[in-house]
Amino acid sequence: MAAPHVGPGDDAGDAEGPGASVDADAAAGAPDAPSTAGTDYADRLRRLEGARWKQVLDVQRPYRWNLRRLGLGRTLDVGCGLGRNLTALDDGVGVDHNEDSVRTARERGLRAWTSDEWPTCPDAVPATFDAMLVAHVLEHLPQDDADGLLSAYLPYLRPDSTLVLICPQEKGYASDATHVRFVDETGLRATARRLGFSPVRQYSFPLPRTAGRLFPYNEFVLVARRLP
Repeated sequence: MAAPHVGPGDDAGDAEGPGASVDADAAAGAPDAPSTAGTDYADRLRRLEGARWKQVLDVQRPYRWNLRRLGLGRTLDVGCGLGRNLTALDDGVGVDHNEDSVRTARERGLRAWTSDEWPTCPDAVPATFDAMLVAHVLEHLPQDDADGLLSAYLPYLRPDSTLVLICPQEKGYASDATHVRFVDETGLRATARRLGFSPVRQYSFPLPRTAGRLFPYNEFVLVARRLP
């Protein structure tokens, strides 16, 4: 199976707001959106992540905690970027279209593949993942492209698997020029159902929903279970 190109979900906690990589073709719904496929975008992610104040305050700690408490098991991180979310997963494998981002993830000791490598990599075994994580990716893709992207990875999930979708709220969405579509609670539920999952939990993180208009790192989080 040929894997489509995907982009990183490395944005939560970045100074310039949430963002994820998509290639130019996938972003066709917004022709002026900057490309996120190359080294420049990976450099941006590394620069934002490496800010001294973020290291001192460990701004990613609550987001790591949020993922760990879900107890996802073996997880496929679609759009893993530099691997930030992979560090919070006990058994995670990432895939991303940005070769430079994947290289960084590997240098950090994480298990990650480019989307071109995925079909023939040793982790691409059908029905072996307990969960699929899609963080800060949907907002970069028109709906049909997003559905097609995620559908291509469904065969690698177990029948009783979990889907976790995460998107930025208003302030975070507005702060990144590569965003093409605002996906709110309703949009996340609809996406899960189109993919054959039933939403079981939805919440705002790390602050209440009203903070999303002012705090750029507030997220919509949806957890869903695969329908039989």
